[in-house]
Amino acid sequence: MTRRRQGVALPGNRWDLLDGRWPDEAPAVSVIVAHYRQPAQLALTLAALRLQDHPADRLQIIVADDGSPEPPAVPGDVELVRHDDRGFRLAAVRNLGAAAAHGDVLIFLDADTTPEPAFVRELSRLPALAPDCVTVGRRRHAHLAGVAADRLAVDAAQRALPEPSWLAEEYRRSENLLHAGDRSYRHVIGAVIACSREMFDATGGFDESFTTYGGEDWEWTYRAWLRGALLAHVPDAVAWHDGPDAAGRDEGAVARRNAETLRLSDLIPVSGSAPRGVRPAHADIAIVPPAGTSAGQRFLAVDSTIAALGASAVRAGVQPGPDDEDAGAAFDRVRVVVELLRPIRVAADTDVLSSAVARLERERLGEITLTTPAGDPLVRVASTRARARAERWRRSDLFATASVPTTAILPVTDEPDLAAYLGGWG
Repeated sequence: MTRRRQGVALPGNRWDLLDGRWPDEAPAVSVIVAHYRQPAQLALTLAALRLQDHPADRLQIIVADDGSPEPPAVPGDVELVRHDDRGFRLAAVRNLGAAAAHGDVLIFLDADTTPEPAFVRELSRLPALAPDCVTVGRRRHAHLAGVAADRLAVDAAQRALPEPSWLAEEYRRSENLLHAGDRSYRHVIGAVIACSREMFDATGGFDESFTTYGGEDWEWTYRAWLRGALLAHVPDAVAWHDGPDAAGRDEGAVARRNAETLRLSDLIPVSGSAPRGVRPAHADIAIVPPAGTSAGQRFLAVDSTIAALGASAVRAGVQPGPDDEDAGAAFDRVRVVVELLRPIRVAADTDVLSSAVARLERERLGEITLTTPAGDPLVRVASTRARARAERWRRSDLFATASVPTTAILPVTDEPDLAAYLGGWG
């Protein structure tokens, strides 16, 4: 007997459909606190977690220590997991904590980020109702030395430091990420995030190749997005970071951001993140050649498709077959699949394909089918995010679709003259 999937399947990014709804019972939540040589900050954060208004018997607290010289002191009801000190391994230690978690909802905190009493309840609500949801709380900043956990909200507010204006503005503009898009991963902060166990497992966890500060949370969020996640900012889930935002800490902030940007440009190949001219290691657009065609027809279809993608072509690749070695290595970050449904030739001066790719994101569609004027399908442009959601819930109605007739894509029924095509005389 197939087990019925728990929770609500939501269309698009419409977590607002759950406004006002709460789980029938408090979810089992595991809070994973990443730590390295921060005993005073950790003690404050653990004290604040004891004051949460989420039921204590539904709350597992795990301290994940990144190899501190001395093991951190934790109360007997707090679990401690550790690994050896081999440098900065925040991604790996978060995975270590997640491996010890038994909650249906996982919350990731940093030891220097102390939550107000409603934090766990507020941040876990959406993932508990709809397991596709990834939520990010509000990380505020203050100097917390001398602050007591039972007076956190009041005392921290009196010492509040500026919040990043770019982040607050994006939350305002996007209505707390309700209108999230392919680059909204940049607005999810790893120190205050929650997701279902199911979504975390679907991503494979944090990328442990990140061994310097920054970027592992954005990279993880992008992969979650491609696997169908909904993104939501929960402003009532407040946690206080001890000290200013990273951008305001020292003069090396720009160099750190550049190192992070370079790393992410190869791992997140979407426009606005990927290089503009250099081909990234991962494809953003996968082209699936037509089946049952000659070598000439296949070449013409694929080559004219890539040429018509314009600036996006540098991030496109031809999807390898299942028997090809390392078939998925360069295609595990694909955002858009362009399926060539029959032998075709795309006109050289058309933007029909690049427009379809842009429309897919702009209108948050699941797929667009390009057809002949008579309605015969030629090309299907599909969102991998929508497909992941459809596969998980076995439903095809969670994203809208569209059909567009075009004369800029011609069916090819005969063997093409490739010399004439490449030479430009036919």
